[in-house]
Amino acid sequence: MGKEGYIKFDCKYIKSEPIPAEELIEINKYRNKLYKIGLIGAYNNGIGFGNISIRIGNSNSFIITGSATGNLKSLNEKHYTRVIDFDFKNNSLTCKGPIKASSESLSHAAVYSVNPKARAVIHIHNLGIWEKLVDKVPTTPRDIEYGTPEMAEGIERLFKETDVKNKKILVMGGHREGIISFGKDLREAYNCLEISLLI
Repeated sequence: MGKEGYIKFDCKYIKSEPIPAEELIEINKYRNKLYKIGLIGAYNNGIGFGNISIRIGNSNSFIITGSATGNLKSLNEKHYTRVIDFDFKNNSLTCKGPIKASSESLSHAAVYSVNPKARAVIHIHNLGIWEKLVDKVPTTPRDIEYGTPEMAEGIERLFKETDVKNKKILVMGGHREGIISFGKDLREAYNCLEISLLI
């Protein structure tokens, strides 16, 4: 797991004031739930995993947990940032807030860019669920690593070639343990993960 948690894209970071706490109530509620059941957290080496985001209005911009926050039990407004622009081809992203965006931000961006109805994205790590779902639900190729333009392209391809839009869950084949769910809101994205726990 040595590579986990490291930003691989060109992050253009604009340091600015925190997002108001009232805008984070819902996202923080679900982030806390995911942390409690171990789907967001940290490995023994201290490197955090898992992240959560919500779309801003009708744009492709979104609020996401910051880099290296998976190991924190609870988050506040200092731990979230806005992704305001991204470019898959140039492997770059612009974020604005008190912290840099998560290393998985381009994967979230891929979901938002190809699915206008998606308003929330959750990325978790769980080997048991991953092994249960890999190749049984839409799965990106095994040779694609997390946080790369290829992963974003792989996610976009799933939306064109599979029924991922209906399933609302996908496995990152080349990112062992990595699973993404999404929905019209955080409840739907979270429920997709809960259902996967029962399969």
